[in-house]
Amino acid sequence: MKKPEVLAPAGGPEGLTAAVRAGADAVYLGASAFSARASAQNFDRQALREAVSYCHARGVKVYLALNTLLLEQELPAALNIFAEACTLPVDAVLVQDTGLLLLARRCTPEMPVHASTQMSLHTPAGAKAAAQAGMERVVVAREMSLQEIAEIHAACPVELEAFVHGALCMSVSGQCYFSSMLGARSGNRGMCAQPCRLPFSAPGGTGHDLSLKDLSMIRRMEELAEAGVASAKIEGRMKRPEYAAAASRACRLAADGEEVPPDLMRNLGAVFSRSGFTTGYLDGERGRAMFGTRTKEDVTSATEAVFSDLRELYRRELPRVPVRFALEVHAGKPVRLTARDSESHSACAEDAPPEPAVNRPMTAERCREQLQKTGGTPFFVEQIDCTIGEGLSVPVSALNRLRRAVLDELEQKRAAREPVPFTPCAFHEEPHTAGPRKLRAHFWDDALPEAAKDCELVYLPYKTAPERMAALRAQGFPCALELPRGLFGLEAQARKRLQQMKEAGVTDVWAGTLDAAALAKEAGLRVHGGFSLNLTNSAALEWYTAFGLSDAELSFELTVHQAAALGGALPRGLIAYGRVPLMLTRNCPAANGPQGCLQCKTPPVLTDRKGVQFPIRCTGACSEVVNSVPVWMADRLNEIRNMDFLTLRFTTEHMDERQRVLEAYCSGNAAPPPPGSFTRGLYYRGFQTEPADRERR
Repeated sequence: MKKPEVLAPAGGPEGLTAAVRAGADAVYLGASAFSARASAQNFDRQALREAVSYCHARGVKVYLALNTLLLEQELPAALNIFAEACTLPVDAVLVQDTGLLLLARRCTPEMPVHASTQMSLHTPAGAKAAAQAGMERVVVAREMSLQEIAEIHAACPVELEAFVHGALCMSVSGQCYFSSMLGARSGNRGMCAQPCRLPFSAPGGTGHDLSLKDLSMIRRMEELAEAGVASAKIEGRMKRPEYAAAASRACRLAADGEEVPPDLMRNLGAVFSRSGFTTGYLDGERGRAMFGTRTKEDVTSATEAVFSDLRELYRRELPRVPVRFALEVHAGKPVRLTARDSESHSACAEDAPPEPAVNRPMTAERCREQLQKTGGTPFFVEQIDCTIGEGLSVPVSALNRLRRAVLDELEQKRAAREPVPFTPCAFHEEPHTAGPRKLRAHFWDDALPEAAKDCELVYLPYKTAPERMAALRAQGFPCALELPRGLFGLEAQARKRLQQMKEAGVTDVWAGTLDAAALAKEAGLRVHGGFSLNLTNSAALEWYTAFGLSDAELSFELTVHQAAALGGALPRGLIAYGRVPLMLTRNCPAANGPQGCLQCKTPPVLTDRKGVQFPIRCTGACSEVVNSVPVWMADRLNEIRNMDFLTLRFTTEHMDERQRVLEAYCSGNAAPPPPGSFTRGLYYRGFQTEPADRERR
């Protein structure tokens, strides 16, 4: 069994040095833009070049995170960073945006691309789709169990990367819009304000029912390897270098099968934790035990003494590169030292010819003793071959000069790599011309008002019985199936359900993730992409056109003007009414009570510190937290341009409300806002495009 790669975060140059010297096999980092940790220090162009050289000289891989969603006008700048990464070259690029994936595969098919955890991949079908798209590695969702990871590994040859230590978001990565909707700071843009760490109360909960403990599987690295994990990833680009060093050293020891000292684990927990650690997701044991907050004790445990101890982990260079020396000492010829590493790099240096020995002639033993002294370099001596003529003497200073010279040259050669070819390719999509605009509707249940018959499609939840679906279709409702966004462990069940729905006459499926879209496509159904595919540019629409979508909802993080400007042929739409989903979570907030999951018959609610309530729906493998108020656009339909359809999402409304809303949108006339509170979402204000601060959280 191959031991997993230890992959460490590098939020800035000092964090990178700390991780490498503490034993990481690889680091992941962000450039000056388009990184999912926008408020980290990150690396500008020169710093990135220096970082890659430093790592490659030491045999450490570098993965560049270009893993945010991209607006249309940002694609050229993102491709420029991609092109720069190819010149260095980095070892792979992490991507979330399928538009960037499309263009990268055209411009540089030889550069490895990894699917970021922001792509929400968590099933064999989704991993296969990523692999077929040219991705060499998938960073699986943090919510997966070891068994579910093993199922992907058995079904698909793609490399798997999984988190081994660090913070757990309450939401599945890539499926959280909480920060965006509440504060215009999009998690999909690397600017999450972490509102989930504030007080939110579910019935019977603790009052912090969106805050999980941190993950730590360090002492169980072997189990990750057995599940097929090729790379064990440490979360934490926003954290201090001491944290990166402690986590890297602990993971290094565990990966090598060595005991992790208890004091190292204590210091790692002291430098950052939230009420301790959990392995709940990986063990398939969710519930109250996974919840936790950063307490006063957690903060005060991070003393200067702890930081001082951890800085010792990276104060010195880690000798990690084996080298072989060959020394030649012959009368009348320059003294020659050759160094070779295990990757076929070699370096050679010469010094003045040896002198006849006056007292003691130079011996191989004395030469080896001097050449062994590689401290302060990333090298350690694996073998020394000496060929020395009789009666000769070489000054110790000469041996030192030769050793320094060959190791300096060898380090430079190891740092130098051939660039990966990159051919600029222009991207241009023809403007989109929408057809007659139609209406679609989503329902949390199967209680349909009469006006729903006027919709083009009516999406019913996954739990709807096939018999009920067939009966509603017979009554004239154009029913289709909504696949859950969270399909953790449900792939076989979902295949069976799709077949049952086909037999009940269903031909159309809503899919909000690549996992769901791949399953629906495999079943031979028409696949309609959901908002949570996070489509924000024309290239992403083109990628999903080639994938086989019939149409797609655009991201509700776009403004109406940004949405209208997207080109391409794929029909598209926007959510025009309803409580938009804010968070998809596998550990239900309502399970943070003494009795755990209650299989709620009535949707529970989350209440924030101001008394605002957010309904929660159970969707099977996951729960969905929706906004406190609905989006309302019926009075501004003329401002939503170039859309082929609009989607209405019905959640907690009673039957009369559903009928009135449908009538308002079906009339085509500007309808007044409904009674009570509502929102325009981000359709006019948009989200922030720059980090609000550089603070480390």
